[in-house]
Amino acid sequence: MDLGKLEASLKDEPKYRTEQVKEAVFKNLLTSWDEAKYLPVPLKQKLKLKFPLAIKAQLYKSTDGQSQKAVITFKDEQKIETVLMANRTGRNSVCVSSQVGCPMGCEFCQTGKMGLIRNLTAGEIITQLLYFARLLGTNKRIDNVVFMGMGEPLLNWENVVQSIKIINDPKAFNIASRKISLSTCGIIPGIKKLTDFPLQINLAISLHAPTSKLRSQLMPVNKKYPLPELMETVKHYVYKTGRKVMFEYLMLKDINDSPQHARQLAKLLDHPLYFVNLIKYNYTQSQFQASTEKKIKEFMQTLKNYNINTARRYSFGEDIAAACGQLAT
Repeated sequence: MDLGKLEASLKDEPKYRTEQVKEAVFKNLLTSWDEAKYLPVPLKQKLKLKFPLAIKAQLYKSTDGQSQKAVITFKDEQKIETVLMANRTGRNSVCVSSQVGCPMGCEFCQTGKMGLIRNLTAGEIITQLLYFARLLGTNKRIDNVVFMGMGEPLLNWENVVQSIKIINDPKAFNIASRKISLSTCGIIPGIKKLTDFPLQINLAISLHAPTSKLRSQLMPVNKKYPLPELMETVKHYVYKTGRKVMFEYLMLKDINDSPQHARQLAKLLDHPLYFVNLIKYNYTQSQFQASTEKKIKEFMQTLKNYNINTARRYSFGEDIAAACGQLAT
């Protein structure tokens, strides 16, 4: 749903109609304009034709009940995957995609093997949230949104920014900006734009290596935006915003999980506003294997010995290919 075009189509209607239409979509979570009894029939016919509410999707549920993956098909028959994660406290997070496929080609990521097909529109990003909001119903809500699905968000800047504004809009999803996180593999121009972005969303960096040489082997983006330049940009971001930055570090057996790698990472991320999330690798039909639990614990302890803020981030939905790096249609 393109909210801008929707509002433009209502310019000849009384102003209160726009509010009614937004309420129908975001508060009442209607799946058909026929359900909006308070709207005049001609307007409903117009909306049905130009802004249909139906969402074509297939749902997969994990065996532990903590995650659900939706494969959404858009009108051009392109598909993306999005994931609803419910933690044990009852809070619901949605992992949204920003592109069909991904151009970054990270060696460990299934999405990267697809290549880039196209960017998603802001409406297509919002559709992912609408789908899960309807699934949860009006008695529950989406608490957090993470741009960590398919694609590189900072290469789809305009549409991602527009969708974030709708997510944050009190008359739409009304999700606080600090409950919205964006993950990038290190697109420096985009990070610079985020430095001046008015909403205080969370920034996460997909790092996965403590040295530029190793990062280039795992992530082609490092050849264009090398690690030293990336870290200088992040340092400036923190200086200007005062915001914490999360660094995601995928634990790959015998690749980046040695004590030396941990010490190198500690030296690289020696800043009180840097936080490291250690993530066990999820199988993606590649040559990589997950680090052992023993290695991960030792790696984490080394970081803590150097007073690095760190935590273990557990993946959701591995049994339905919904975990980190597994999304691919």
